[in-house]
Amino acid sequence: MPKLRNSAKSPAAAAADSLATALHIGASSVSMMVAERRADGTLVPIDFLEQPAPVARDIFRQGSVSLSTTERVVAIIKGYQKSLAELGLDPHNVTRAAATNILSEARNHDTFMNRIRIACGLRVGTIDDGEMTRLIYLKTRRRLQHLPAMRNDNTLVIHVGPGNTRALLFQSGRITRYTSYRMGTHRTREAVEGSHAEGTALLRVIREHAFGNLAQIRFDYSDVTIDGLVIIGYEIQSVTSSLAKSGKACTLKKLRQFTADAAGMSDVELVKHYHLDYQTAEALLPSLEINLAVAETLKLNEVHIPASEYEQGLLHDLLVSRELTGAFAEEVLRSARILAERYQSDPSHGEHVGNLCAKLFDELPDLHHLTPHDALLLQVAAILHEVGTYVSPRAHHKHSEYLILNSEVFGLDRLDVTIVALVARYHRHSGPVLDHPRYAALSTDDRIRVSKLAALLRVADALERTHAQRVSQIEIRRESSKLRLRLPGLADAAVERLTMTSKADLFEQVFGLSVVIDEDS
Repeated sequence: MPKLRNSAKSPAAAAADSLATALHIGASSVSMMVAERRADGTLVPIDFLEQPAPVARDIFRQGSVSLSTTERVVAIIKGYQKSLAELGLDPHNVTRAAATNILSEARNHDTFMNRIRIACGLRVGTIDDGEMTRLIYLKTRRRLQHLPAMRNDNTLVIHVGPGNTRALLFQSGRITRYTSYRMGTHRTREAVEGSHAEGTALLRVIREHAFGNLAQIRFDYSDVTIDGLVIIGYEIQSVTSSLAKSGKACTLKKLRQFTADAAGMSDVELVKHYHLDYQTAEALLPSLEINLAVAETLKLNEVHIPASEYEQGLLHDLLVSRELTGAFAEEVLRSARILAERYQSDPSHGEHVGNLCAKLFDELPDLHHLTPHDALLLQVAAILHEVGTYVSPRAHHKHSEYLILNSEVFGLDRLDVTIVALVARYHRHSGPVLDHPRYAALSTDDRIRVSKLAALLRVADALERTHAQRVSQIEIRRESSKLRLRLPGLADAAVERLTMTSKADLFEQVFGLSVVIDEDS
């Protein structure tokens, strides 16, 4: 049975209710962390454990997770659960259990997840592209800001994952662009395996396989001068100590020589020399060569590789990923504004509706019982609710839903985007009904969230019916069956009052309160 290791303090010394646990089924390992949540909300890792499992190898080699790998994952998790039980923790109540996003590419994805649920009593969610980008952002903001490269005007952060490569452009410390490419360490390893090439010949094959994606990266960032490149990823961070001293840059000359030397070793030699597991050793060469190729494509002389442990950092960030506020929320809203601009949506209208939504949300917490994350989704929906007019003013609420569903908003996962799209759809005409497939496909809790958010958006949008920002203040008063709004400074609210009669129906259905606009006296 695996034992928890790297203990900073005895878990027994921390109250059980202050402990959080994160489980990650990764591309080449299954890991778990126990952390203590301090009074100020910060998480302090107490213990970490990790065991190899060839999930990515199976997926990219045969399109599914093999039975033997599935049972290995189950056995690892059961061992971790025994360790949790020894600490007095509920082994079936892991704070966050997540699996690598490449698992969605496995034909037997559902079978694999069901096996874990039945055998271990755990519901495991798959990390999607939206959350993976959010996790990369977290790692960058929380752990890499001290790097000299992050103080440059234009810094590109590259994450070469098992199946995909993601790029985040920071300009003066703020994200201005992010892109994703179907190019990853394990995906590449299995794609070039049939070439039977070795040594430098294998590096050439890897480079040729990545050629199209490298050309796209060159095109995507051809309009900016990249001053610094930060590269992160499981495999390359496993050998960071051999590439550069802590806090120092790795020259391209050093990376090129290291990659050539690694190409001359067998997987067994890589395991012994760099203290890797076999799954990491198999994917190391693609990781090195892809990162080297990206740096050469961007004509850089050095790269920055963080010395922190990749997997431990990921587990920590899984526990806080959904709690992000402040700077992260601003990055999400900036991304939404960029999307709204792309579809030529009226920016002043979207922003004003968003401000009115925020006012309603903040004034009625005991009515809606929603979270700060829901408030963020409401703001995004307000900014984007009229993007559908780009297609046609007629039925633009449906066009808005379609455009949002088929777009990316930085930091939002697919569930978030779906909720935003549905809230935007329901800003006018009919409210949510089970005849709408995407709404019906949500869980009961998420359908309630959509209804509540859409009800708030409809009231805010009614107050901005003229698109002239006539309503600058709202005074809210609740009676037994009414939500009374007074609009100071607005002499004639006839337009808003008329619109409210058709838009506040959902609010009354959801919250049991009719919305009344009082005369300003």
